[in-house]
Amino acid sequence: MPGASSVNGEGSCEALCRTLVSQNGLQRETTDISQSVLYTSLMGLLLVADNEKEQLTLGSGRTGLRNIGNTCFLNAVVQCLSHTCGLRDYCLLKSYKHEKFSKEEAKLMEAFSKVLSGLWDVNEGDTVVNPRQFYNVFTEAVPYFSGYSQQDAQEFLRFLLDKLHTEINRRPYVRRTGKEPEQKFARFRISEEAAVMWKKHLERDDSIIVDLFSGQLRSSLHCSVCSHYSNTFDVFCDLSLPIPKRSSTGEVTLRECLDLFSQEEKLDKENSPMCERCNRRTECTKRLSIQRFPQVIVIHLNRFTTSRWSISKSTVYVSFPLTNLDLGPYGPVDCGSVLYDLYAICNHAGTVNMGHYTACCLDENGWCFYNDSSVTPLTENQLQTNQAYVLFYQRSNSTATVRK
Repeated sequence: MPGASSVNGEGSCEALCRTLVSQNGLQRETTDISQSVLYTSLMGLLLVADNEKEQLTLGSGRTGLRNIGNTCFLNAVVQCLSHTCGLRDYCLLKSYKHEKFSKEEAKLMEAFSKVLSGLWDVNEGDTVVNPRQFYNVFTEAVPYFSGYSQQDAQEFLRFLLDKLHTEINRRPYVRRTGKEPEQKFARFRISEEAAVMWKKHLERDDSIIVDLFSGQLRSSLHCSVCSHYSNTFDVFCDLSLPIPKRSSTGEVTLRECLDLFSQEEKLDKENSPMCERCNRRTECTKRLSIQRFPQVIVIHLNRFTTSRWSISKSTVYVSFPLTNLDLGPYGPVDCGSVLYDLYAICNHAGTVNMGHYTACCLDENGWCFYNDSSVTPLTENQLQTNQAYVLFYQRSNSTATVRK
């Protein structure tokens, strides 16, 4: 946290962390939570305890967004993020003003927060919010999205989260000199190696975006010559899943997409990396798994396939659970059940060249359908369509929840 007050606060924060952890029977060194998350949680408890602090009062959130020229991709994604309660509350309380270290001016976060303020206005005076200022600030940072051409919602989501994170990063920018030495983890267990890499990531990148959306993927390579296993770990903010070919029943399940994503893949010599033990390229197998689960997991159903000459769209119906999506089987061995509940969907209707984005979002009163400026109630049996494109799930069996 910036300023002199944050220096004094870090010691007290650490003491509170130890107290909170011990009172809940947890071991700090084994607790799967970053210091920033602990800090944010503790500050939340302090805010609740202090009656003089500002209390967040919300409207229904059932407010539309004006389409200002082929911006349905933006409207759909913003509605989904607006119903990500942890991010919404963080923006409305302007918490980033008290904890940002980034030297960048938080212009995009300010504009984004202003849109959310309009969507959740307790007076609900405006039935439609105009995102023009937010759109202008975003396209100034990412000119690729300017103009009136068709844009991809998942691509926009990635750029938006990245830019927001950059503006509100809690870690001060440190210029790296030279190439950092490659670390070897031959004596480490996989969990220890992953923890070291995650800690290294947090030393550079730590924000509410990381707290909520960031997870860790493990890529495991198995050499067919010497049987050596090597692992690499990468941070992700969404999972892009392939869709299997249409089954005999004309539909597939989300679990089948996850199975295809995590299945073992054979790599020939030309496409495989150097084996650490053989010190040469060999035939090997590769498998992806989730090493660290995020609080919010964004699942992208990869409906668009690019060939040499064209782009095609899959309209296969993918069924998905609304509650208790168990991602445990795709994580570390013996990690148990890791359950998620669906709270938002970004849909894509139409073709590659003539498409339209909408959103379905869950609030305290049920599901709603967001079609730019139009907002209508929705039943659960209307959610499952072949237009589902990006799914937003909130972890349910976790102590650090962002749901109300």
